[in-house]
Amino acid sequence: MTTASIRKGNERRAELIRYGVAILTEKGFHNFSIDELVALADVPKGSFHYYFANKDAYCLEVIDAYDNYFQKKLESHFGDTDLSPLGRIKAFTDDAAAGMRRHKYRRGCLIGNLGQELAALDETYRKVLSKVLQGWQTRLQLCLDEGKQCGEVGQGTDTKALARYFWSAWEGAVLCAKLEKSREPLDNVSSAFLAHVKARL
Repeated sequence: MTTASIRKGNERRAELIRYGVAILTEKGFHNFSIDELVALADVPKGSFHYYFANKDAYCLEVIDAYDNYFQKKLESHFGDTDLSPLGRIKAFTDDAAAGMRRHKYRRGCLIGNLGQELAALDETYRKVLSKVLQGWQTRLQLCLDEGKQCGEVGQGTDTKALARYFWSAWEGAVLCAKLEKSREPLDNVSSAFLAHVKARL
């Protein structure tokens, strides 16, 4: 196999994963089909089975790709030292709300979508999705810990619990935003969370 063919194969594989992120974010697992994917990507169905053993193996890779993408988004916001820690959180929620609006509230959170569908049915998915969410919680906790250092977050605050609370509320707000086709649930959670943090000073 030549270098060019390997590169082309890697590009096609990555393209299938990118399409999967878009489809699963909008439709979830049970409404997603391999036939739809290969038609959208304009590749033979055999290409899919060449790169992925089955739908589950494929979806686990899509989850990993989505987490890598989302971790970079979190880092770009929560690591932005031009803003205060709470300002970074507000910037993230505003950006996420704008993204949902841009996609007309058809797309939610891939992790939230699959968690609602699969966590109670499949132990492998439950563990993988839980690990992803814990990673997001840890990244937010670091931001809140910085808030402690600069006086925006109370010194006695349990930032681990607070980060977990945020993501629980946020994922619920993403679902409500899809149902209502409105960013209002997202803005409500953002405002309530920040007000809660400030009230604990």
